[in-house]
Amino acid sequence: MFVLPLLAFVSVSFVLPIFDMLFRSVDNPVVSTYLPKTIEQLTLWKGKELPKEEVFETLARELLIAKKNRTIGKVAARLNFETSGMRSAINKTVRKIKKYKGNRYKQALIKFDKRWGETNTWETIKRIGDRYTGVQYLAALDLKMGPEGKIIPQPEDRQIYVKIFLRTLWISLVVTLTCLLLAFPVSYLLATLPLRISNILMVMVLLPFWTSLLVRTTSWIVLLQRNGVVNDIIVWLGIIDDGSRIQMVYNQTGTLVAMTQILLPFMILPLYSVMKTISPSYMKAARSLGASPLRAFVRVYVPQTVPGIGAGCLLVFILSIGYYITPALVGGQSGQLISNFIAYHMKSSLNWGLAAALGTILLFAVLSLYWLYNKIVGIDNMKLG
Repeated sequence: MFVLPLLAFVSVSFVLPIFDMLFRSVDNPVVSTYLPKTIEQLTLWKGKELPKEEVFETLARELLIAKKNRTIGKVAARLNFETSGMRSAINKTVRKIKKYKGNRYKQALIKFDKRWGETNTWETIKRIGDRYTGVQYLAALDLKMGPEGKIIPQPEDRQIYVKIFLRTLWISLVVTLTCLLLAFPVSYLLATLPLRISNILMVMVLLPFWTSLLVRTTSWIVLLQRNGVVNDIIVWLGIIDDGSRIQMVYNQTGTLVAMTQILLPFMILPLYSVMKTISPSYMKAARSLGASPLRAFVRVYVPQTVPGIGAGCLLVFILSIGYYITPALVGGQSGQLISNFIAYHMKSSLNWGLAAALGTILLFAVLSLYWLYNKIVGIDNMKLG
């Protein structure tokens, strides 16, 4: 009974959204809902030549119905995600078909827009007409379904998501390693200093948690911009002249610096909690047996901190791989992560299927890395305290 409220909360706030994301990544209701008769007729179409006159007429009538019901925008947008230019083709056709009085729709539609005379256009409509499809996963991997059902790469100017995934993994890895290098000496200092002093330093480590994430991120804009504090100090020290100020914000540098500072406490706390339990007698015993201070530290002390290193690295890496606010504010074009593109498709382009596919791929990438970590290090060796 004590566990049931937590189970219900986790199910509603975590499990159900994941299943909803998985469903949306393959759910494709727009075209099949608003052009049902056209899709039904296209199921009999072989694709070697243009569809028959009846298909053109059905499409024209259903486009007019969609225009009347104000759903034509959804149809045009969904098809335009697959084939660039379909939005303009549909809007132009709807405007002209309203005034058309004849009954030769095939000839009329091709005259209105030449795309209706291409089999690729009808193959796109037929393919997107399936209610459940994996085309969003192909788009998320910079692929698409070509003629005769073959999977082909997207045009070079539309190949962005694989690069963004690799950039996200790279930045997350660099942030994790940087946090480890910075946190290890700080944690060692906290664990070995007298309790009164270490408590004061621990308050300084925890102080960023009491400051808004938005405030901390925007403060880095003030510090790192070309006329900011960091550049002013470098110029004052004579390292560079005033005309050679460094651009350290709205790029990957800004993302790396800001994310490292924000996520550093998540590395310090697990390391400190493990180091605090390591008895100083181990180092004294190693030195009494003839080891130098450096050798005793590397061979005796560091191996005992591996559980804290594993916990801190895993925590920081998973947090950084899904980070959104900081790259959005200080990352610019070259510092955006995959989470920013997921948010863009959710809020701006309204392509929720592609956003869900990107999120699903990211989820399984994290699970794969978690599985690899378990194989190499072992989850049982990880300690948070």
